[in-house]
Amino acid sequence: MANITGTGTVWNLPNYAGQLYTSTPTETPFLNMIAANAVMTDNFEFPTGAEYSHEAAAQPSITEVGSLTAPGAIGYVRTQSKNVTQIFQEKVSVSYARLANCGRLSGVSSSFSREAVPDELEFQTTRALEKIARDIEYTFINGTYQLSDAANVANRTRGMLSACQTSVDAEGAALTKSLLNDAFRQAFDAGATFTNMVIFCGADVKQAITTAYADQMGFNISANTGGANIMQIETDFGPVSIVISRYMPEGTLLGADVSCIRPVEQEVPGKGNFFREQLSKTGAAEEYQIFGQIGLDHGPEWKHFKITDIGAAE
Repeated sequence: MANITGTGTVWNLPNYAGQLYTSTPTETPFLNMIAANAVMTDNFEFPTGAEYSHEAAAQPSITEVGSLTAPGAIGYVRTQSKNVTQIFQEKVSVSYARLANCGRLSGVSSSFSREAVPDELEFQTTRALEKIARDIEYTFINGTYQLSDAANVANRTRGMLSACQTSVDAEGAALTKSLLNDAFRQAFDAGATFTNMVIFCGADVKQAITTAYADQMGFNISANTGGANIMQIETDFGPVSIVISRYMPEGTLLGADVSCIRPVEQEVPGKGNFFREQLSKTGAAEEYQIFGQIGLDHGPEWKHFKITDIGAAE
């Protein structure tokens, strides 16, 4: 059944007996992994780091005579990288009549049936929070950057795939150990330290990773068990964990060093962040808004890598 837009009533929010289920994925693995590192800001623009670089390493050739005069000074210039918080907002609206008819059931009923949702307002609020969490997860991975310069221009936070500049184009080829090794090496050469590197990928790439490394398993799990599930790769630069995310685009792999990633939240004074607030009454309905502001501190882009345009497994 399609969701509705507007106020929930007795007729457009039917109640049913039985256990509640949803086929819509609600897990948010990337957000869950970085949530404990969240910090607060009082400015929608925030720094993701100040960076500097060295000249190429070289062997000096300084004579004793030459050392009597100090060499020319080198000034190490810093640059600033930044991102923004953005607004996430939802509205919940349920009529008084719908709230009063929580015991009215539609569909199949029996002598032991009980309403699955005794409090419609709380149910709708929980679903709105789930939607916000899913939208944040999607944005933190796929978001494109936009800086507001007027009240009618939205801030949009930069997601990991946009932030990551170390990129390997598979050009439609299947994922192989050689392709992964090339991406690991390029990330290391760009400066990645593999402190807590995690691969985020969809189901297609996850299966391709397992296929690429399954020959090392030997398939000697037990007499009646077959198959493989590669959850970590030991690379020349450090271990890399693997996490499935339903929000990763098909044919794309993200390698993110989560040690330098954190959410940045922006509170409303006296209210906090992601709060539920009752709206002004205009009739016989309970109406609330859920409001929050959050952005992604992705850290230095060279800490991460991605592989794009991965083709189907051979």
